[in-house]
Parts: sequence; C-alpha cells; structure tokens
Amino acid sequence: MSLGGKHILLIITGGIAAYKALELIRLIQKQGGSVQPILTRAATEFVTPLSASTLSGHAALTALFDLTREAEIGHIELSRSADLIVVAPASADFLAKMAQGRADDLASTTILATDTDILVAPAMNVRMWEARATQRNLNTLRADGVHFVGPDEGEMACGEFGPGRMAEPAAIVSAITGYFASTGQKPLAGRHIIVTSGPTREWIDPVRYISNASSGKQGTAIAEALVARGARVSFITGPADAAEPQGCEIIAVESAIDMHEQVMAALPADAAIFCAAVADWRVAEPAASKLKKQNDADVPALKLVRNPDILAEVSALEAKSRPALVVGFAAETDNLLTNATAKLARKGCDWLLANDVSAGSNTFGGDANHIVMLDSLHQEDWGTLSKRDAGHKLADKLTAYFNP
Repeated sequence: MSLGGKHILLIITGGIAAYKALELIRLIQKQGGSVQPILTRAATEFVTPLSASTLSGHAALTALFDLTREAEIGHIELSRSADLIVVAPASADFLAKMAQGRADDLASTTILATDTDILVAPAMNVRMWEARATQRNLNTLRADGVHFVGPDEGEMACGEFGPGRMAEPAAIVSAITGYFASTGQKPLAGRHIIVTSGPTREWIDPVRYISNASSGKQGTAIAEALVARGARVSFITGPADAAEPQGCEIIAVESAIDMHEQVMAALPADAAIFCAAVADWRVAEPAASKLKKQNDADVPALKLVRNPDILAEVSALEAKSRPALVVGFAAETDNLLTNATAKLARKGCDWLLANDVSAGSNTFGGDANHIVMLDSLHQEDWGTLSKRDAGHKLADKLTAYFNP
C-alpha cells in the first residue's frame, strides 16, 4: 500500500535506536508519505536536527517555547495536521509521560493536545521493558487506544539480550501502511478466512509432550493483515509464544486432533490459510500418569500414529464445502523448492508458501522469513522480509484474488 498523500508526524525520543529513525524517514518518503520530525532534547544527543531536517525536507522541531515556530505552526496545529503520529523510538521515560499526561516539552505537549491516532515503537533495555512501572504504562496506553509495533527481541547496545529492541524501520513502515489499510477501504469485507497458527502438543503423559519450535508470529502477522483489510478471521491457534492478533475470533487448541476439529467447525470459509506447524504424529496411547524411570536401561517405547492431514483434507473437500482458496505452508530444512513443489501437488492446495527453517535460518521464533510462493504454474521468491511484511504481502495477494 502506498503512503501517497499521508502526512506523518514523527517524534524521535532519546536512545541509541534514534539513529534508525533516519532510515524510517527515508522509507516513509519512499512510500510516498511526508514526514515532520520532532526531536526531544535527549534525542538530539543521538541524532542531529540537521540530519532529520535534511532527510525529511521539513525543519526538525525541538523547542516548545520557540516563538517563531509556535506562531507559525503551534503544537495544536502540529497535532491536527498529521494523518498519524509515530513515536520511534519511544523511550521508557516518554511512554511514562504519555501515560501520565505530562506536557513539559514540545513532543509530549503535542501528544497531549492531539486527537490523531498514535503508533509507538518502544525501545529500551530489557530490564526497563519488563519493569512493572513500564508494563503499567503500556496497559494504560493500550486502553487509551495507542497502537504499538514491537519491540523485538535481540541483543541490546548494553550487551544484554531480550525484548526491548526497536522494531526495524521496515516493520514500522509496514505497521503504518497496515494502520491506513485498516482505517480506509476494506477490500476483504464480507470475507471469512480461517488462519491456523502456532505449534501443536501431542501428550506422552500428563507432564511431557511432543511439539516444535513454532512461535506463532507469522500466523499472528497474517491474521492482523487480513483484519486490517476487513476480513472476518477465525484464528485457530496452538500454544504459541506470539501475542494473539486483535480483532479476530480466537480459538485456542492444543493437539492436532483439536485443530482438525475446530477447522472443520469453522467452515464454510472463503479462504483457509494453514500456517500452523501441526504435528504429523501423536502418541497412540498417552500414559494416564507420569512415566517413571525405573533404571537407566529402562527406556519406554512410544508407539506413534498419524495425525489427520488438515491441509490435504480441506483441499480435497467438495466444491460446495471447500474454501475458494486454500493456502499451505512448507517448512523445509533442505531442498526447499523440490520438497515444496512435491508438497503442493501432494496436498492439493492452491498456493503454498515455502520457507527455510534449517539450522541458522532463525525462522522459528525469529521476526523474519524467507518465503517462496508457489502455485501450479508459478514460483515467486519474496526474499527475506519481516513476518509482518510477509503477512501484508499475503493479504495483498488475497485481496487481488478476491477483487480481480
């Protein structure tokens, strides 16, 4: 989606991630949007107003009590002229200001004076992110209707590892385009789409199970992109780490049998997207109580049986019951295209999204995905992109399919 004609008010707060805001300005403009930067005093310790001004083509604003600027523009007019206010990076201190309604500089005063929607990209040390005070502030802001993108998990500038890294500029732009898609026309309005997500658990005994490393992030991203385009989404999810998408019917399941049952109950649907990493096998007879180790040589033998093949079964339904579009995923560790092509033919689905989950790919649990989309005639390499961007790209494909 283009940002042509959209005016973004970008508030840059203090933190090492502020340097990424310059790339964010460039990417917004590349999509056709315009950017008016505001820098807090702390932000100017990391990036200069001159850099932000040069890239945006608008004078970067820093001072609340600038008589010339206040007379010409004014913080009230700033807050009203934007189509969206983006805070990136948003420091813990600035989130606290927003939650408390403080207005002691140009950035916070503009936020308090606005009735424009706000998108926030937090960035801070993992300990600050997990602090109870920060979490209280986040809950307050969410209740106030503030939108969030990120933070990501990874290594910090301070050397620690965990959640708190600012979302990459491309992901923030994707969130911006998703916001405008959700508030504009709804090209998938009236369409019912099933999305499966996350792993399944196949129990061995009451305390042990067979599962996989799927985080559910890609499924969540797909569901959110579809909701933004007006679709009614039945989101059938195993026990995933990712946050549940907003605006969906959430159907929590655990095993492959559970997921099969809920998918069939959710039909009919216009489309079904099978993103979940469903276990191929389950234990034939799970133990009723915890299996005990009697001695080191005593290793229980597990008899496995096949689980239902949900993708193949839905693909094979009669036309009156089958979704018009069935989309599968193929997580492969080697021979990606060969295995994916064979799976497309074997499953009978319309589209297949193949992704590399080999060691070192960081697909499971990560924030990026390298996808190759296949149908019976074509292959399209999407390259490596964020899971959020992949979700929007797939949603755009569905939009084009249903609105030729």
